[in-house]
Amino acid sequence: MRPSMMKIFDNLRDQNILDLEHAKRDNKKVVGMYCAYSPQELALAAGAIPVSLCGTKNEPVAAAEKVLPRNLCPLIKSSFGFAITDTCPYFRFSDFLVADTTCDGKKKMFEILSSIKPMHVLHLPQGTDRPGALGWWLEEIRVLKDKLEENLGATIDEDGLRAAIKLTNRERQVMRKLHEMNRLDPAPLSGVDLLTATWLRSFSVDKAEGIELVEQLIEEIQEIAEKGLSPFRPGTPRILLTGCPVGSGSEKVLKLVEECGGSVVCLENCSGIKTQVYLIDEDESKDPLEAIAERYLQIPCSCMSPNPGRLELISKLIDEYRVDGVVDLTWQACHTYNVEAELVRQLIKDKFGLPYIQLETDYSTSDVEQLKTRVAAFIEMMDRS
Repeated sequence: MRPSMMKIFDNLRDQNILDLEHAKRDNKKVVGMYCAYSPQELALAAGAIPVSLCGTKNEPVAAAEKVLPRNLCPLIKSSFGFAITDTCPYFRFSDFLVADTTCDGKKKMFEILSSIKPMHVLHLPQGTDRPGALGWWLEEIRVLKDKLEENLGATIDEDGLRAAIKLTNRERQVMRKLHEMNRLDPAPLSGVDLLTATWLRSFSVDKAEGIELVEQLIEEIQEIAEKGLSPFRPGTPRILLTGCPVGSGSEKVLKLVEECGGSVVCLENCSGIKTQVYLIDEDESKDPLEAIAERYLQIPCSCMSPNPGRLELISKLIDEYRVDGVVDLTWQACHTYNVEAELVRQLIKDKFGLPYIQLETDYSTSDVEQLKTRVAAFIEMMDRS
């Protein structure tokens, strides 16, 4: 049974764009952000609207390949293609862009992109285990604050930052609660719907309204679960999806898993629970910029070396969601996730003894039948009926 609230989320993209148009008419500033490491609290404290610009559709890739090398990951090409073809309303409405040096391909692409719109690129430390990592990152956050104030004509003060921290923490808590509904067995929400709700909510112009919408969805899911209803039959294999981020337009592997008889109960990636589990310290005696820096540096992305936090999070999620198998998605030419897949494979096999599969693909549909054969065989291994 699908929650009736999902019809609202299905149409949320059009509503979000309409709301953004109205906000621009009211002279609100928009800050486009390319990565989970970009601290949206600074944009909110400046009175601006933060929006995600990470490309997840295949359509603009061909245009990007006229400029960029073809052997880049589809996420980079999609993001760049949307910008140069002016086909992303969120990019068009953005007054200022914030990006991060998460990989070599992205940071060189941003050099070209910066000729189209004003941009600031945050320089991430290489890892989090060195004494100077947090100090480096805090200084980067301070530079971003200055850049935002200069480009938006705004002042970012302590009160604004603390209000923004409370709002984004509340948003993270409600998104985490939505994910946690799928700890129930069978899961009351399909993985496709979980992605739809989390992805489209992230573009809400009014964060408080977006939070309220998710709270209503959670209430309906609770009612469905209390009636013992689910989109899946008892015994459906429960799958954890990890690896590269997925979004609207790049969810083909997620769909294939569920079409082949699996239930994706948890998304451990940038568009899933990975960015929701870490809250910002709201201690009033603490410098809010330092609290923001500490929280964002905890995000366990494969761009960090070493990256033990990802393995720790996957281990925790396998237990909490009673996972039967793990699907590790790697976008073609994403070297950090591709290499790190071996560490994930070792963890899943050696510590948990669970089935594991790594799937490397792009945004196109050219390999769907091949993927379907592999996924179907993987799911069959875990048949719990």
